[in-house]
Amino acid sequence: MASLKEVKNRISSVKNTRKITSAMKMVASSKLHHARQAIERMRPYETRLKGIMAAFVGHLEEDIHSPYAEKREVKKVAIVVISSNSGLCGGFNGNVIKQLRKTVEHYREAGTEIVRIVPIGRKATEATVKLGFSTDAEASALLDHPRYEGCVQVAESLMQMYETGEVDKVELIYHHYKSASTQELLHEEYLPVNLATEGEAATSQALDYIVEPSATDLLTQLVPKALHLQLFTALLDSLASEHAARVIAMQVATDNADELLADLTLMYNKTRQQAITAELLDIVGGSLQ
Repeated sequence: MASLKEVKNRISSVKNTRKITSAMKMVASSKLHHARQAIERMRPYETRLKGIMAAFVGHLEEDIHSPYAEKREVKKVAIVVISSNSGLCGGFNGNVIKQLRKTVEHYREAGTEIVRIVPIGRKATEATVKLGFSTDAEASALLDHPRYEGCVQVAESLMQMYETGEVDKVELIYHHYKSASTQELLHEEYLPVNLATEGEAATSQALDYIVEPSATDLLTQLVPKALHLQLFTALLDSLASEHAARVIAMQVATDNADELLADLTLMYNKTRQQAITAELLDIVGGSLQ
């Protein structure tokens, strides 16, 4: 059995750890509040923009041509993966990296070339390097200070690669924030844009817009903006999911520390009582001799 000093040191260590986990939970809760507000303000705008684009596509009589909607045989692929810059957020990063590895293995088995992996977050960057891919520029700073302009630069780079034929498909892996206790891992197709599906979703709606100079010209401007917004929304979604996962992880760690403290305190009291009982027995035994 451990000595009183050892148990006492362990209790002190667990108390200090509990203070850290409790403080990290409070910080994550504060960040989650701001991240949740950001994504909740962004989603209606994104939904409305997609609705407008779908209404145009559904009511245009002429054929729609967009360099970002051109479907071709998939021989070269690019993958955008969003993780976090730090750990201690449960299985958040592990799920993203696992999905990335699964996707890479799938394309390698199919003989499809993965031209580029764009990691956003240090954990994704580390996983990308371990998979044998080089990273041109680390976009981890976007997580520390999420800016629309930064996402536009990444999106424009991917759009240019698709337009010039360097890649035939771009995929997006990130977490979708549903609630403080639920985050869903999504694996979406970023490029090409499926305008046919957008149009089918809006054929029953009345087009009540006055468009100048034409709906086709406006659509050519809406598609790039929608792609920029999709990446920025995914970034905000992932940030909110990260903070929510960290709140839960730190709450679980704090609860475990409380249970461990209770067990150690009971052990300390039992050990102390045994030591006192042994001393009394020695004193009583010595007085009888």
